[in-house]
Amino acid sequence: MRGRPVIRIDLSSEEEAALRKIVSQRSGRSDLRTRAEIILACYEGFSNKSISEALKVGAHTVGKWRQRYASQGLDGLYDEPRPGGPRSIDDDKVQRVVEQTLHSKPKGATHWSLRSMAKEEGIAPSSVHRIWSAFGLQPHRSQRFKLSSDPLFVDKVRDVVGLYLSPPHKAIVLSVDEKSQIQALDRSQPVLPLAPGVPERQTHDYTRHGTTTLFAALDVATGFVIGKFYKRHRAKEFLNFLKEIDVNVEPNFDVHLIMDNYGTHKTKEVRAWLARHPRYRVHFTPTSASWLNQVERWFAKLTEKQIKRGVHTSVKALQDDIRVFIDIHNENPKPYKWVKSADQILDSVKRFCCKVEKTHEILTPTQESGH
Repeated sequence: MRGRPVIRIDLSSEEEAALRKIVSQRSGRSDLRTRAEIILACYEGFSNKSISEALKVGAHTVGKWRQRYASQGLDGLYDEPRPGGPRSIDDDKVQRVVEQTLHSKPKGATHWSLRSMAKEEGIAPSSVHRIWSAFGLQPHRSQRFKLSSDPLFVDKVRDVVGLYLSPPHKAIVLSVDEKSQIQALDRSQPVLPLAPGVPERQTHDYTRHGTTTLFAALDVATGFVIGKFYKRHRAKEFLNFLKEIDVNVEPNFDVHLIMDNYGTHKTKEVRAWLARHPRYRVHFTPTSASWLNQVERWFAKLTEKQIKRGVHTSVKALQDDIRVFIDIHNENPKPYKWVKSADQILDSVKRFCCKVEKTHEILTPTQESGH
């Protein structure tokens, strides 16, 4: 035989199992899976050429990892440390950047930027970016939150979530709310359409052509939506919408209404109508907890797909487009899948409350007075 002798690969049962585990982990590194496949093929007696053709890698690559595994075993499949220049930023500097980001603010600004932090610490903006990325720091971002002060928060969460996860037998659960002050907006100039490499463009200024209010009831079990437009959103309009619901739901079913604590939902007239219709049962969400009402998710979808970029020259045109959206949605309605139990939600709220309380405790009086 001519040429260099082929290095034989012998595997123990433990090594073979470890290699096959690497190959089966599809979420892991693809290059590491390829190397494990090469070694398994070598163990089965295939030549470098046949392995390279089957795995679509170079024959020299197969030879490299065959030799590396023969000399180093499993450790040989991993990349060796690459040479590089010495670190220019020591651990103390990294710690200072992190502490400055977390516990201070630059003069004349609300948060640190890459350039302001780089200037403060005398390092390059790219170095600040690497440090922030390593520690998951994003001072340019800000999120809003609001904790419910409802004294019956726990009871209401368990009540509403219980309807989502375990609805009562022979009953309809409706998530009800109104989206008020929907504006019919017309742009001051024609919208420029989408083109290759160019997004759709609208002028920033607009002309108002009036507003409308949409009352909606989402069937939690099916995703079907009952919608009705009104000029205002008073108790009178809400009472009319309840009558609209009564016409559209099965007469032999109990109806559970999930609503927020808006004043028009609790007036004397509304309570009297509900008393005359005992099959209706009302479940209020906690104050400042609109996220618990599923119809809000549908409103967000309506806003994103129809209202946000819509151009309407009249209230009627706006209402017509929304009616089309509702009709198309109801042709193939899909319910929202509620996955979290009441206990899981309450645990999350508890952890967040503890975080807020801890943050409040560590603030100095000077910082508190400045907010």
